[in-house]
Amino acid sequence: MSTAHILKKGCLALLGLVFSASVWAHGGAAGTDTDQCKFELEPSHWIHYTAYQPAAYSAEEFCGNLPGINTRTQLVFDYQDMRYRNMTVEFEVTKEPEGTRVFFLPAAKHKAGTVNLDLPNGVPDAGKYLIHITLVPDQGERLDAHMGFKAGSGKAMDKNNILLYVFFAFAGLYVFYLSHAGFKNKVDEVLGKIKKV
Repeated sequence: MSTAHILKKGCLALLGLVFSASVWAHGGAAGTDTDQCKFELEPSHWIHYTAYQPAAYSAEEFCGNLPGINTRTQLVFDYQDMRYRNMTVEFEVTKEPEGTRVFFLPAAKHKAGTVNLDLPNGVPDAGKYLIHITLVPDQGERLDAHMGFKAGSGKAMDKNNILLYVFFAFAGLYVFYLSHAGFKNKVDEVLGKIKKV
């Protein structure tokens, strides 16, 4: 097997990994414009949200679907706007449609720009939940924002499934390489330059 052939396969594998990682980050949303884990508190003022269930899914991040119930859950909010660090913010989680309170964090300022809501027992039942975020300005009206999530539905992506996606991404790129002369020529040109170095 020639060096050029090995380099081609290596580059294609790398492209497959990059493609796979960017597509599956944050539950399949690629890029910040389609980031399902960010939402608007006010027009053009955003907050980023990530959920963790460390006891059951130690290395996984979640957004709209939490697979576990009755397991420790951490809801982490990162202000993407510095001005919120000087505002008083209140957090509440309710079970819907009943509106039953599951968690409450009284109004406080969070100067670090990150707020970690730790629910030691997680949420009690499968179903829909609503996160209420209330901005309490020094003057003016309170501003409420909401974000929903489901618990007990969905499942963390299995590591074997990720490898399967990488394999199919690699296979797809290799087929594309073999069937499109323009793409093949570009890859061969790049690999030729790498080989000369």
